[in-house]
Amino acid sequence: MGLLTQSSEAYYEGADGNWNSGDENYGDYQFASLKDMINNFMVAYVGEDKIISKIKRTDVAFFAQRAIQELSFDTLPSEKSLEIEIPPSLSFILPQDYVNYVKLSWTDQQGMERIIYPTRNTSNPNAAAQDDNYEYAFSQAGELLLAHESETLKRFREDSSNNATEANANNLTAGQLFNLYRYGRRYGLQPEQAQGNGVYYIDNNIGIIHFSSNLVNKIITLKYISDGLSGEDIRVHKFAEEAIYKYVAYSILGTRANTPEYQVQRFKKEFFVAKRTAKLRLSNLKLAELAQVMRNQSKWIK
Repeated sequence: MGLLTQSSEAYYEGADGNWNSGDENYGDYQFASLKDMINNFMVAYVGEDKIISKIKRTDVAFFAQRAIQELSFDTLPSEKSLEIEIPPSLSFILPQDYVNYVKLSWTDQQGMERIIYPTRNTSNPNAAAQDDNYEYAFSQAGELLLAHESETLKRFREDSSNNATEANANNLTAGQLFNLYRYGRRYGLQPEQAQGNGVYYIDNNIGIIHFSSNLVNKIITLKYISDGLSGEDIRVHKFAEEAIYKYVAYSILGTRANTPEYQVQRFKKEFFVAKRTAKLRLSNLKLAELAQVMRNQSKWIK
């Protein structure tokens, strides 16, 4: 449990005594550090006549970090973001602490984020090197040689505007083009492809996101999930602090020999209750905001 350890003046002005100069920790009171949580657990759960009679601090630190990892994926607000301008290579290197993505979007002139959807119809397979006779090429050690890039990736990055030029190579009229593209496109359109914001796919083997050609030089924002353990100062929101303690207690009791099964199941249930409570609190639902959104459901669509 975190306590106030500085005056109001030190909070607002920071270490250098200047207002809003960048060295302040605004909003820091809503978090509890990993060190404090380990100390609190050792005091509250470990000792004579307590649920855990004896435990090494390193064991508590291990399970506390595992708890942060597990809760970061679906409970804690561990979403991070990174914004870059897409180069001509149409690639985005995944951040160092990336675990999974939340969404990708590009920013328009008004600063609004336009969501980009992934495509399932392409990939970056390993391309075998072949000679003029289409036979595989091998190294001196007898290993199969692979091309630097697959032909699938090269074609994915080609300018998509070429398709429109090739389609009207016969100088068709607007009506003829409409009939040409109507079947299987207008009435057979897939909802995931019914947008003009571009597409992407993530090559997890090499840690790179590839984008379609219409997104070159666009400002792309990647919102992703980390495991909560990156950086020197590991912190957890106080709404989830109790869930951390219950996870550590349940994990320690579950890995110890001669622990009664009912005791393990008790702390397992307490952990799930604490996790559900933390998720509800961190969802941050406000009744007034929710009511304002739901008023949209009463509109009549003619």
